[in-house]
Amino acid sequence: MALRKDRQIKYFLRCLKTLLPHPYTSNDSNRMTLAYFTLAGLDLLGALGGEKPAISASERAGYVNWLYHCQVPTGGFRGFTGANFGDEKRTRENECWDPANVPATFFALVALLILEDDLARVRRRECLAWLNSMQREDGSFGQTLGPEGSIDGARDLRFCCCAAGIRYILRGEDEADMGSDIDAEKLIHYVQACQTYEGGFAESPFNESNAGLTYCALGTLSFLGCLRPEKKFTSSVTVPGSAEYERLISWLVYRQTTFIEQEEAEEEEDGEGETAGNDRPVTEETQDQSKAGLSLDDAIASLPSLEAVSPSASLCAGFNGRPNKIADTCYCFWVTGSLAMLDQLGLVDSQANRRYLLEKTQHMIGGFGKTAGEPPDLLHSYLGLASLGLFGEEIEEGEEGLDAVDPMLCASRRVRRHLDSLPWKT
Repeated sequence: MALRKDRQIKYFLRCLKTLLPHPYTSNDSNRMTLAYFTLAGLDLLGALGGEKPAISASERAGYVNWLYHCQVPTGGFRGFTGANFGDEKRTRENECWDPANVPATFFALVALLILEDDLARVRRRECLAWLNSMQREDGSFGQTLGPEGSIDGARDLRFCCCAAGIRYILRGEDEADMGSDIDAEKLIHYVQACQTYEGGFAESPFNESNAGLTYCALGTLSFLGCLRPEKKFTSSVTVPGSAEYERLISWLVYRQTTFIEQEEAEEEEDGEGETAGNDRPVTEETQDQSKAGLSLDDAIASLPSLEAVSPSASLCAGFNGRPNKIADTCYCFWVTGSLAMLDQLGLVDSQANRRYLLEKTQHMIGGFGKTAGEPPDLLHSYLGLASLGLFGEEIEEGEEGLDAVDPMLCASRRVRRHLDSLPWKT
């Protein structure tokens, strides 16, 4: 089965230009995240550029203006505009009720890059100062600043990854005039403390490892330069041959699974078989009787095919987030994205992953569901595309109709090139 590009584009355009389904109501405060997934999906599908882009110049400008409308004067971006009571009414006493938050800021910056904005209106100095104030003594990052500058939010590698991404996007290599930097060494130490005995990474130290959080750990280290040839910072996790590295690779590779659907509970007691008409058990004898009236040629034609089928030719194998779980579309990216950052993508079966995504979770109306048979949603729809786009060099020029993906930014390589062209990155 192929990628239904036209239906995929229609799905993301419906999400962009019409009302979202009612289950998204509770995610109103996460509009920035939803905007990122929508725009990133259209970008991977090549629908934002070319001779006939799916959005007009005025629409593009409107989206950019909305993103900047979510910028907080003291630095960072809010997740939606519902708590914005205007700059003229904002005071030191009430600003904690309309805070910037770390994930929304990262998603806003990447969304602006997707729309080819030059980030000239981003308050870089204020944003980096705000980011610096979000780091705790143990190296981790919070989500928002609360009353009297308290750091709110759990100790969570997702916040660490977004914080490192914000720093990577907004700060040049030698920009002392942009104020004090975060403590990268402490952040690396915190990330390393989150690795479990299995090899994966947990939300925080002494918790269970998860593939999504493992991606966040590697994303953090990648943003800090630990995976570059000219390493400014180092981590044993990224050194081939180290115990931490080998456990990590093994744990990631073993996330690929053919367990793709939950087994339905047995409805009949042991010893009871299926029954045919008049409650007669279906046996080999009754099946032979049903073929009694067939000619020899018809009987031969009704036999099952004996053509040899290669086991790998039809294998569907997605990825799970933890041992003993079924495959899930989002983990198809979290795992392959992690391996791509480590330059070890060839260790998994890309074709089996492709079949799982296109045959099991790609939806008939466009988008991808969480698991086989589930309706599509924005997160899984984008991450399904992103996983396919990671194999751009292996499958000729990538999945037909998809741009290649930069695993660190979780966006197209075109977005990465645009970021690298900004004045402070050159």
